[in-house]
Amino acid sequence: MPFFPAPWRSEAHALMTLAMPLILGNLAQSMIYATDLVLLGRLSADALAAGSLAVNIYGPFLMFGTGLLSALAPMIATERGRKKHSVRDVRRSVRQGLWVGAAITVPSWLILWHGEEILIAFGQEPALAAQGGLFLQIVMWSLPAYFIHLALRFYISAMERAFVVFIVLFATVFVNAIASWALIFGRLGMPAMGFAGAPLGSLISTVFLCIGLVLAIVTSRHFRRYHLFGRWWRSDWQRFAAIWKLGLPIAIMILLEIGVFNAAVFVMGMIDRTSLAAHAIAIQIAAFAFMVPMGVGQAATVRVGLGVGMGDRELITRAGWLAFIIGVGFMCTTALTLLLFPRALVGIFLDLADPANAAIIATAVSFLAVAALFQIVDGAQVVGAGVLRGLHDTRWPMIYAVIGYWVIGAGIGITLAFPLNMRGVGIWLGLASGLAVVAVLVLIRWVNREKLGLVLDTAPEMH
Repeated sequence: MPFFPAPWRSEAHALMTLAMPLILGNLAQSMIYATDLVLLGRLSADALAAGSLAVNIYGPFLMFGTGLLSALAPMIATERGRKKHSVRDVRRSVRQGLWVGAAITVPSWLILWHGEEILIAFGQEPALAAQGGLFLQIVMWSLPAYFIHLALRFYISAMERAFVVFIVLFATVFVNAIASWALIFGRLGMPAMGFAGAPLGSLISTVFLCIGLVLAIVTSRHFRRYHLFGRWWRSDWQRFAAIWKLGLPIAIMILLEIGVFNAAVFVMGMIDRTSLAAHAIAIQIAAFAFMVPMGVGQAATVRVGLGVGMGDRELITRAGWLAFIIGVGFMCTTALTLLLFPRALVGIFLDLADPANAAIIATAVSFLAVAALFQIVDGAQVVGAGVLRGLHDTRWPMIYAVIGYWVIGAGIGITLAFPLNMRGVGIWLGLASGLAVVAVLVLIRWVNREKLGLVLDTAPEMH
């Protein structure tokens, strides 16, 4: 970056040093669920459709926990900016993050156990709903391990040691692929469980992921000094409430985005099986690309949070704008890839030579053409949300999500899909519209951060 001043080059290096393992970790996380769908696609088109329905019920619970516990990253980063070698406050946040994870586990179990009834209530075919319900009743037991991993993951990221997370997640990809493959098709001496093998493989891999991060922390000299697991049962209601106060708007914003995409899945199911299967493939491909700007946004949260803690307005400015440049720039390349190689991408999930798949392939390709259009705004909105989280600004982005995703996006999508008879393509155009609105609104808020009082001379207090 020879045309950038030295402080900007230095910040770009710091941002990408943190972002790269986060990006790779996000890609690895995405590959875990994509692997299950790929394997189910090889089993049958109905298995792929049922698995997609189940994942779209289960996903919001994972994302709600992700949003809630992501509050740990700006909290820890701001504390480190205020006091570089802080131990007690960092430990308080992580411990109460574990408490928050425990608090949302049991209600999640109670809902997921009735997954089949939920799918039927959303108008899905009974046979697919039954398989989806089975998937959920198995995979739900991985939630405690998943939430523990999240608290530890955001802690490690805020400590700017995210490469550890990538290593463990990368190993988990292989554990999940081997376990699901063996259990679905009866390999390596395992029974051929068919459809049920996928959620069981996910359960095994999530436990492996959690144990891997715990071992990484207790065996690392850098992490050991925080004594995260010592007397973890002690209550700290002030910090518990602080996580909910900062994290709940993030969780709701994520749920609003995930919710509109999941609602699209159910609408596809009401259109026909072809649209449902094609949407499952296209959304996995788009989600895989999304992991990169998401990682950049996560890194920006930490870097902006450090600037907030130090009261360094220049650091905040550099970290935020560089995140926008990098995240949106990458999505320009993914948009071009989706336009040039759609069939090759769909071929990862389905056999292109099988005539039985022709309708699904053609529909998925049409969806990817629309996905190419919203790559840039998708990158902008996730990076924008990330930099605002670094400023501890989460409430207005949540309101923007309501307006963009559900008022404008869903309204346009339903109108195009049914009254105008554009079917699945209309739904995808609605999704693109919603993402564009949110991207514009968060960018305007970031540009006006000084006028809105989001950048203070002192770091926000955490109780």
